[in-house]
Amino acid sequence: MTTLQSEYRSVVTGIGGYLPERILTNEDLSKMVDTDDAWITERTGIKSRHIAADGELTSDLGTKAAIKAMEDAGVTADDIDLIICATATPDKTFPATASIIQRKLGVTNGAAFDVQAVCSGFVFAMATADNYLARGQFKRALVIGAETFSRIIDWSDRGTCVLFGDGGGAIVLERQTKEEANGSGVLGAHLRTDGRYVDLLHVDGGPSSTQTVGHLRMIGNQVFKHAVNKISESVRTVVDEADLELSDIDWLVPHQANQRILSAVARNLGVEENRIVSTVANHGNTSAASVPLALSELHKSGMLKKGELVLIEAIGGGLSWGAALFRL
Repeated sequence: MTTLQSEYRSVVTGIGGYLPERILTNEDLSKMVDTDDAWITERTGIKSRHIAADGELTSDLGTKAAIKAMEDAGVTADDIDLIICATATPDKTFPATASIIQRKLGVTNGAAFDVQAVCSGFVFAMATADNYLARGQFKRALVIGAETFSRIIDWSDRGTCVLFGDGGGAIVLERQTKEEANGSGVLGAHLRTDGRYVDLLHVDGGPSSTQTVGHLRMIGNQVFKHAVNKISESVRTVVDEADLELSDIDWLVPHQANQRILSAVARNLGVEENRIVSTVANHGNTSAASVPLALSELHKSGMLKKGELVLIEAIGGGLSWGAALFRL
């Protein structure tokens, strides 16, 4: 999948993130399940994660992240005409969490809908928004990743409960002519899904199958094996299709699943560690929120500069995976 040939570019004009106040440390987890800080850190690189408060919903996290992105872009609710929310933990079976965020933001224009590709959701959502903007159908989009994975975790399963946290991240994408963009904007995306591997990472419930929400289940060693190769494939493809080299990339912002996966992908691609954004130690795996949250942390640090090339990538249940490339 490449960017549609168009007179327009989708330009990132605002970036924002939000994390719930409650922090759950590895020491806290050791009091809940048979584990300890050394075991978790060695296998995942995670030291702590944020957990949504009682009554704090996925839409709340997404709304707060969206507000920060809008403030960063200098736009108001009246300027937004498309909202795409990537989430696997919606407030309700329906309507879409994006619709609820739309109401909370006071946006009354355009369309709002969810994208469900689990941890790859934000990459899929950004690519989707880019295609709508490139065709001239919308002017300015909020692309959001928001999750409350703490609500679908089996807290007695130490193999999964140590990995995940809650959070939200968002960007504002604006349609500009190529002349206005002056080289900035989304340069391409590569999306893939292989349903043969649905059982490697899934939730054992749902409205149609069990009439329950269910809990997350994962065969971790198999996911790890697929992650490194499939992510590397997408990264190389999107860079090649943009007629660039990996050495041209200023920042690689990966899905924050596990520090071991981040490091293995870096070795596979030959990308220096100082060009890779890692927030997994303090955030854990926030699924569709992890990429925009990591991007937000990079932005807040002041190290992300106008004109730099940023590559985002992720893999999640489905299995779904992909990468997208943009110049700020």
